[in-house]
Amino acid sequence: MRLLVTGAAGKVGQVFIPAFLADSRFADWEVVALCHNRFVETGERVSIVSGSLSDETVVEEAMAGVTHVVHLAAVKESPDLVFDVALKGLFHLLEEFRRSAEARQFILLSGDCVVGHIFQQYDEPITEASERKAYPGCYALTKVLEETMLEQYGNQYGVNWSTLRAPWIMEKDDFRFALDFGDEQFGGPPWTDFVDEVSLQRYRKGRHVPVLRDVSGDYLKRNFVHVDDLVSAILATIGNPRAQGQLFNISMDQPVDYGAVGKVLKASNGLEPIEIDTPFHSNWLDNSKARMVLGWAPEVGLEELADRAWRYEREENDPRVIWYPG
Repeated sequence: MRLLVTGAAGKVGQVFIPAFLADSRFADWEVVALCHNRFVETGERVSIVSGSLSDETVVEEAMAGVTHVVHLAAVKESPDLVFDVALKGLFHLLEEFRRSAEARQFILLSGDCVVGHIFQQYDEPITEASERKAYPGCYALTKVLEETMLEQYGNQYGVNWSTLRAPWIMEKDDFRFALDFGDEQFGGPPWTDFVDEVSLQRYRKGRHVPVLRDVSGDYLKRNFVHVDDLVSAILATIGNPRAQGQLFNISMDQPVDYGAVGKVLKASNGLEPIEIDTPFHSNWLDNSKARMVLGWAPEVGLEELADRAWRYEREENDPRVIWYPG
């Protein structure tokens, strides 16, 4: 078997490929890593194809002899790259895949941006059957289009597809810096949207943690997943006949409650919770389908997520990387 991994040098790819190579179920598989701006290490079972997904000849080379695809490559809020990478690139991959006699399974990594995560309101748990309601921006739009394109290739050409829809992916000390009031904050929201400059400067000088409230005044509940749990879900999907033509939510069992975040970090790290009102909506991404069909379950909950993030110590050769803008 021959597995193509796009986005191989990204946050998920760098964790996925070593885990895949270490899994005894795939001991005789080869890996092709399609890389563009960053690269992975080659080895006895790993080779690299270099180039852009928008280049049809590059995709044709990468797909040679491939039986399975794990499509991780994505661009965030980069309008100049959206059509080339997210749409044209996926189209090239699927065209090569459907024409291939060897192709067996195509796995897409999607995101909860498709259902708008904290920007859109849902009055019940978000399941795989919930309406797609993207939040503003080109990234969320492309993920809606990618999910739809893949599904239609299943309808049109019988392509065996599986889509894994993940929320905000955490690794290393990401969660710590997602809650940072300073310039090293990871992701959003921009605190200046909700906090006056005088208060913000005071929070930055002290030991504080933001505790967000949603539009109704309750503590905000937002979905997360640790990269290790996402990788284990991908491994559970590869070659799994029950995953054929299926979409799965891959998330923690419960969304992170920011009220609980404040309590956990005050008890464990002496941080003082600072309550912040926001216009965001609390949502619950339901992972029960993945638990039942794939036999998968996440291992990292809120306390473990916080503990890992605050215990993580970076070496000099391990700088913080912002994988995408926005």
